[in-house]
Amino acid sequence: MLTGSSILDKCSGSISNYIECSCGYTHERSDHCDFASTMPQDPLELIDDLSRMGFYDPKAIPIAEELSFKEIRKTLFLRMAVQGNPKREKLCNALIQQAGGLDAAFSAAFGPKAGEFFGDAIKASSITRKEFLRNLAVGAALVSLTNCAGPSNDAVTQGAGDDEIIGNLEKTTIKVGFVPITCATPILMAGPRGIYEKYGLNVELVKMPGWAAVRDAISSGELDASHLIAPMPIAMTLGIGSTAFSTRSLIISNLNGNAITVAKQHEQRVKGPADFKGFRIAIPFPYSTHTLLLRYYLATGGLDPDTDVQLDVVPPPDTVAQMSIGDLDAMLIAEPFNQRLVSEGAGYIHMLSKDLWPGHPCCILGAGQEWMDNHPNTFQALTKAVLEAAHYSKDKSNRSEISQTLSTRAFLNQPQEVLDSVYLGNFDDGRGNSLDIPDRVDFDPYPWQSFSHWIVSQMVRWNNLSQEALTDYRQIGEEIFLSELIQEMSTELNLPVPNEKERVEQLMFDSLDPNDPKGYLQNQLEKYGL
Repeated sequence: MLTGSSILDKCSGSISNYIECSCGYTHERSDHCDFASTMPQDPLELIDDLSRMGFYDPKAIPIAEELSFKEIRKTLFLRMAVQGNPKREKLCNALIQQAGGLDAAFSAAFGPKAGEFFGDAIKASSITRKEFLRNLAVGAALVSLTNCAGPSNDAVTQGAGDDEIIGNLEKTTIKVGFVPITCATPILMAGPRGIYEKYGLNVELVKMPGWAAVRDAISSGELDASHLIAPMPIAMTLGIGSTAFSTRSLIISNLNGNAITVAKQHEQRVKGPADFKGFRIAIPFPYSTHTLLLRYYLATGGLDPDTDVQLDVVPPPDTVAQMSIGDLDAMLIAEPFNQRLVSEGAGYIHMLSKDLWPGHPCCILGAGQEWMDNHPNTFQALTKAVLEAAHYSKDKSNRSEISQTLSTRAFLNQPQEVLDSVYLGNFDDGRGNSLDIPDRVDFDPYPWQSFSHWIVSQMVRWNNLSQEALTDYRQIGEEIFLSELIQEMSTELNLPVPNEKERVEQLMFDSLDPNDPKGYLQNQLEKYGL
């Protein structure tokens, strides 16, 4: 190739008729015009000509046509869906990328074999239910975007902000049940904080009298989702104590938040677990964290919970009256009723549940699997809303506001000073001791698989489940406690979340290795005989 200086020499200093061209050569300006005038003007003939000249491999033409068709289709779709809104364009591209392409998104959600794909995938275990739901939601969201007239009707962009991926909601008005205890805090606070509305939801919070009523209401479809005790989805799914109803634990609504409270008349008598012999003790539900922890504690004192004490199911709000009139000797129940008994001088706190198992799960947000399958976007919106509310509730600086908000009749209907003692962790234990325990109740929504492992081990211990559950414990946990899904949602919301799914659980008298719940249970049986 001639350089600029060689051209100067050749042309006696004149370079006006020469250019350094983008084609890589330096030549006279007229060369391109002369060549272009001889080229076919029809695009198809031009491509054909260039192919014969060796510029294109003929085999590449069909590929190029297919790529062009896909790009044109995608461009047209985006133009229709985005409608000039940069936020919607960002959302659309994120949805397409998440599904692995526009075709994949539509195929997963609306393809002729979508149902067959789901059934085969589950049987072959080649795809998780979570992945299927995600792709279903992606496809549905893409279609819904094309039908949105503008920003005011865009449930997707209204729902969760710039970075959220939630499709058009299948159901915007839903009923969510709760029992009036502090364990329900994130589920309740998502309402007055406007978080449900942010995610496009109109949530009717339905106050329930007790856990049996909650179980029946969610199984019958009267509730879309509900506040449940952590072991309830396992019991409901496996048909323990009721007809089997496939239920999932979406997030942990609270940690700790319970206590063993003893009637004031027994203050001098009760020093340890053996001293509870002959007591009538209240529990909230046969299959609850409270019941399992109480059994765990009594067994260390040599007591058989089935013969040495009387365990009675009492709705949490009824415990105050029953202990005040002498019908109850003790209870392991959620707050604020332990503190309420202290404030009325009828009982004292023997031990916090966090002393037995620090950071233990108490309650969860749960829903039926069928409801989740039929309302994938609504289920995601609900879960993300409560997930966000849980992190709000975890922040200690918000606890005073929470206490004030939830003291009202619509929610917990309790004196604010009682709730302050629980939420802030500064309290009188009823024995003249002023304690400062900030995590007396706490809110970390991540469902550790090892939570499920401990629950399963104790349900086997007390004959709620057969020994086979200790072989299938991981399958039970992964099916019911949606750890991976919460990891994904937390990442999308820029919320902190562990990378691990299980951990060693440290309790007062022992520790659970998540790899060996069978050995853990065997050690308990050998040590305590129960």
